[in-house]
Amino acid sequence: MTTAAPSAPQKINLRRPDIMEAVQAQVLSHYRSALVERIRSNGNEISAPGVLTVRLAKEFGFCYGVERAIDLAYAACKAFPNRRIFLLGEIIHNPEVNDQIRRMGIVTIASRPSAAQIEELTPDDIVIIPAFGTEVATRKQLEARGCTFVDTTCGDVMSVWKRVRQYSKESVTSIIHGKAWHEETLATSSQARANGSGHYLVVFNLDETDYVCAYILHGGDKAAFLEKFRGAYSEGFDPDLHLKAIGVANQTTMLRGETEEVQRRLRAAMEARHGTAALPEHFRFFDTICGATQDRQDALQKLLRTPPDLLIVIGGYNSSNTSHLAEMGEAILPTYFVKNAGKMVSPALIQHWDQHRREEIESRDWLPATPATVGVTAGASCPNNLIEEVIERLFELKNVALPDLGPA
Repeated sequence: MTTAAPSAPQKINLRRPDIMEAVQAQVLSHYRSALVERIRSNGNEISAPGVLTVRLAKEFGFCYGVERAIDLAYAACKAFPNRRIFLLGEIIHNPEVNDQIRRMGIVTIASRPSAAQIEELTPDDIVIIPAFGTEVATRKQLEARGCTFVDTTCGDVMSVWKRVRQYSKESVTSIIHGKAWHEETLATSSQARANGSGHYLVVFNLDETDYVCAYILHGGDKAAFLEKFRGAYSEGFDPDLHLKAIGVANQTTMLRGETEEVQRRLRAAMEARHGTAALPEHFRFFDTICGATQDRQDALQKLLRTPPDLLIVIGGYNSSNTSHLAEMGEAILPTYFVKNAGKMVSPALIQHWDQHRREEIESRDWLPATPATVGVTAGASCPNNLIEEVIERLFELKNVALPDLGPA
């Protein structure tokens, strides 16, 4: 007796009015903040004169892509109440949101599912692809099981994929500015291999970019190069062969200024190596920083032109766009990257993420004496209710009532 092959994955429309009306009401009940809305309408500032002023960046919190991903996850629960729903990894990089998703009955499996996890899936199951997307190989494994996809991949991420696939077709190696371990970069780099012949190399920062530029210009020790970038290049990548024609792409949540500098340095190296006339044959570039990421970086930069006493950055510790906001703040003033209000233990103690040590640390005597001005911003995966709790906690720590700003 033979078993019929699973049918192709079904494509469904969850954004129907009958589903989304109920979903959006539920999402608002979980993540909305009337206080944050009032602060926004009050010029993004709330103050108890002589004691504490909180200045909120003009752009902060959920972006459209995150809102869409959350809406679709909630919609899947409403549309399929009697079917198993699985999520690849995290829907977004925010622990509170992911905890809420799990409380709704959605089962988390690895972003790179094990063979056992794949084998467990059936055509009756629903699989949610997160906002970061998923790797080509993982998607093919899921397609082979015939389960129904709810694909929440951000449109900006898919734009990068399109560019990387085009590079691959042209035998151009993708140089991806990003974090090689990040789900988005893993998904993007897999697109370079989608046709089986493309290559990629991930560079994390300007030091790594300069190393690549030096190799382009002067060659070097291939074994040392491959060891330095272990885990950040495609199978079969050879720097002697695959750096002759390159195209720059990036993880959409990186710092725009750094991505532009990566692009500038690589372009200069390729121009010096191959000449100006031949440069179009050897170098490609496409701006793939997402608009929401840039808006939040620009808004923080504007807030910091008149620096507050300190900056609180709110978001998941594994959130790339949030980490870059913290990085911007650290360059100018005391900055504390917290995932929720509970990390502000007392005026004398705060628990916060140290990006360089990649661990949560404690700082003492962090809240300045009265009067104090505190800047607040949040990553694109941080809901407004968490921002509200942080602001409320700041006033609580100053032993002053939250000012009444009137109705939202």
